Amino acid sequence: MDRLDCDRMFVAVLEVGSFAGAAERLGTSSGQASKLVSRLEQELGVQLFKRSTRALSPTEVGRAYYERVKTLLEAFDTLDATVRENATTPTGRLKISAPGTFGTAVLASVLVAFARHYPLIELDVNFSDRAVNIVDEGFDMAIRIGKLDDSSLIARRLGDVPIRVAASPGYLLQHSTPQHWRDLATHQCISDTNFRDPWHWPFVTPCGDSVSMPIRGRLCFSNTEACLQAAIAGLGIARLPGFIAAPALQRGEIVSLLENFATPPMGLFALYPPARHLAQKTRLLIDFLADHFQQHPPG
Repeated sequence: MDRLDCDRMFVAVLEVGSFAGAAERLGTSSGQASKLVSRLEQELGVQLFKRSTRALSPTEVGRAYYERVKTLLEAFDTLDATVRENATTPTGRLKISAPGTFGTAVLASVLVAFARHYPLIELDVNFSDRAVNIVDEGFDMAIRIGKLDDSSLIARRLGDVPIRVAASPGYLLQHSTPQHWRDLATHQCISDTNFRDPWHWPFVTPCGDSVSMPIRGRLCFSNTEACLQAAIAGLGIARLPGFIAAPALQRGEIVSLLENFATPPMGLFALYPPARHLAQKTRLLIDFLADHFQQHPPG
């Protein structure tokens, strides 16, 4: 028998004045009501009621216990109701780490939509390419792009980030358009050091074989927007995330290349610390992001 059940039955018996009435209030039998109160008296080592064939009245100790336990049960019920309400109405603060360029170019608008949908959830978002320590720095979750390092964190794939190989029309007019991934050997390539291996560009052949092409070039940036600007300026061929390349492709500032050879996309992930029960606010955001990026791949 649960101690709370015993306490609730004791309160009901005292307030109603009989085991039968208390049992009816709590939806059980008179025998079970008597058993619960007797169990409580045994645990406390005191007599809570004076019993006779005609009357049932609390002892002095029973009256004093009622005054205290009634308050505790009300506080417990209030806490229980609050927790249940929070479970259906998500609240609280979410601290999130996200890559700088992806965060401002793509993720910010999705987070704004989430904030509109869940007005009681607070968002504290840090846009930075620094690999934060989620646990030590107090983050609830992080967004990552690319191959993940092994760790104790839980990772959920939100979608894929397409990769484009592109150059400006002016560069292609001057240096010719590569028709095969091997042709990159004769071109100036702009390296983005945010990629795991910026000096080797992967492709998939029409037969499904994976290849890695060593590239060369005089320009190397740790920022994908800088790589885009260099490509637009006609300084070489760049390997760009789709969400960065798309607007420039639409404006005709750059041209997509080597479309017969697929460029493997990068994974988009949500990372969070392992927990027996994932906080509802975190789960809601992860589900929201996954739904969005499955319908609207970034680029």
